[in-house]
Amino acid sequence: MATATPSSRTADRERADRIYFTLAALLGGIVIVYFACVPLLGGNLAFHFYLMLWITMASGFNVSSGFSGYMPFGYVAFYGVGAFTTAILVKKVGMPVLATLPLAGLAGLILALLFAPTLRLSGIYFAIVSLALAAICRLVITNMPETITGGSFGLQLGSHAEPVLSFYVMMVVMLVALGTILWLSRSRLGKALRAVRDDAEAADMMGINIARVRLQGWLIAAFFPAVCGGVEAWYTNVVDTETAFNTLITAKTVIYAVAGGLGTVTGPVVGAIAMVWLDELIWRRFPLLNLLILGLATVLLVLFLPRGIVGTVLRWRPGWRRFVP
Repeated sequence: MATATPSSRTADRERADRIYFTLAALLGGIVIVYFACVPLLGGNLAFHFYLMLWITMASGFNVSSGFSGYMPFGYVAFYGVGAFTTAILVKKVGMPVLATLPLAGLAGLILALLFAPTLRLSGIYFAIVSLALAAICRLVITNMPETITGGSFGLQLGSHAEPVLSFYVMMVVMLVALGTILWLSRSRLGKALRAVRDDAEAADMMGINIARVRLQGWLIAAFFPAVCGGVEAWYTNVVDTETAFNTLITAKTVIYAVAGGLGTVTGPVVGAIAMVWLDELIWRRFPLLNLLILGLATVLLVLFLPRGIVGTVLRWRPGWRRFVP
């Protein structure tokens, strides 16, 4: 039996990478054209805005859970801090909205650094502590002076609402997030994250700096929900602690990411698209039973497709792993 030579293996990898990135570019082009045409063709702006938001949130969560092995039940904290950062800078400081969005992401990174000591925990302990820290963030902002955060009434951005422009900004954020996850999936950092996730002791013996790798993945996972919070605050033109720190945000993010399949680029995207469309369909047909039917659909999905949609397909066709982003 012939044995593959190093040169042939290298050629196979290069061929797989070409197919991989070609498919990614093709899918990315389709996504860009589709969403770019929504405002131009009079599509449902709000639905597609939140579809892009959930794709971004699920993709960011995928870095933390799918690549790093953490399950942050307090993921909403980054979203809420980003939303309030944008609202405060626009309302109280008078900054242009677009200029506040990178600062919203920076606020998410700072919060992630404050939460970084919890990365020494794992499993359910990390999940519970992250949920508690999100609750603390909410209480801190709620009890800040009303002149800063608006108290229980929150903050209104006044005349800054620009639905179409914020829609396109959300599209850019989504594309940057997907591009980052695509890069991460084939980068040394992504491979190191997976190695630490699967066996930290073995990764340490291989010379991987576990603390640094985990922190880098954690920062990437925190940045995008914070920016999403800022863009959503701009889109709705109002921010309050009840909505910005709603635990349902974390719940939906987890469901959408798991539904598609963690650990791949396309998994959270497919999961978010499938579940958001399902949620919209159920809401139109059965508004009073929306949460009940959606909950049952989620349970069935987890029971019959425990690896998610994309994860199950790749399990049936393992050879596709080289080509599916």
